[in-house]
Amino acid sequence: MEFRIERGELADAVAWAARVLPARSPVPVLGGLLLEAAGGRLRISGLDYEASARIDVAAGTARPGKVLVMGRRLLDVCRVLPEGAVECAVEGSRFTVTGSGAGFGLSVLPLDDYPSLPPLPDVLGAVDGQEFAAAVADVVVAAGRDDTLPTLTGIRLALDGDRMTLAATDRYRFAVRKLAWKPAAGDVSADVVVPSRRLTEIARSFGGAGPVSLALDGGSAGFELDGMRTTVRLLDGRLPRHDKLFTMKDPVTAVADRAPLAEAVKRVSVVADGGSPLQLAFRDGSVLLQAGYEDDVASQRLPAELMDRDELTVAFNPSYLMDALASFDDPVVRFRLMGPGQRALVTGHASRDEAAGPAEGAHQHLLMSVKPLV
Repeated sequence: MEFRIERGELADAVAWAARVLPARSPVPVLGGLLLEAAGGRLRISGLDYEASARIDVAAGTARPGKVLVMGRRLLDVCRVLPEGAVECAVEGSRFTVTGSGAGFGLSVLPLDDYPSLPPLPDVLGAVDGQEFAAAVADVVVAAGRDDTLPTLTGIRLALDGDRMTLAATDRYRFAVRKLAWKPAAGDVSADVVVPSRRLTEIARSFGGAGPVSLALDGGSAGFELDGMRTTVRLLDGRLPRHDKLFTMKDPVTAVADRAPLAEAVKRVSVVADGGSPLQLAFRDGSVLLQAGYEDDVASQRLPAELMDRDELTVAFNPSYLMDALASFDDPVVRFRLMGPGQRALVTGHASRDEAAGPAEGAHQHLLMSVKPLV
């Protein structure tokens, strides 16, 4: 095996495939990357028990062949290589990497012990990579982090015709984002849960690169674009439906500029020890943020509008409120409030003049308010 490639192209391809390698594994070969060179192409593959990744790039292939090397060690080597062309070859029991006077020799792993990569499931359609990455980022903040409840650590990916719904919840908050996608057939329908960490990595790696093919079967999801292919094992179970939770009867609406509110929440919550609540008191065209107890307190007042009520005071976990506000890019946020200790639905808007209801496909973030400060 022998091939030639630019250092930057090799480093990028190795880094992309190495994302799926396990940090620790009782099976040493799972720490390896499989390199296959033939016909002017280099294919780099990696996998663990939950995910796989494969990328094809152009390379000058003097001798076809394949080799399995420790992936993270190869990535470290690629990062320190000088810029320019890199010559790679298998020489006896070593994989050599040389370029611009620098040379490395890496031990090889047994190919016979390396499992086959799982096949890509049936492709159901395609979604814009940039929009998909943004949607995943919107909802992942609400995903659970408790591994004893694995289903809640995932993101719901539901398909219904030409609409895709992404949702996540940790039982205390619930984020939902809908977006358009292009199904291969008009009757596409699916409802699965994908590990949030894996889906976030995948979405980021494909973001801004064009239409991403989406593939699903009963146990895995696959994504493919321009020579890059990755699969991830689905989580068992289903996330709770959000429809009834997001339906509110006669809510009170409050509107505020998002960026100043987010800064104020961050500022005032420095005294909110142990997740103590941060209070929002809406009254007289403003909102007063307050946090802390006894001697350590903080407050800030901002312009805000409360509709259909003279005044209303609610309180939130400050970390959850900061996460919710940070997940929006809109200049204005609108709260639909049911009252203290009840549900609060946050949506983003371009201006204060928009209707209270969220637009079709808008990002929505549900929070449970807590008992206000005494």
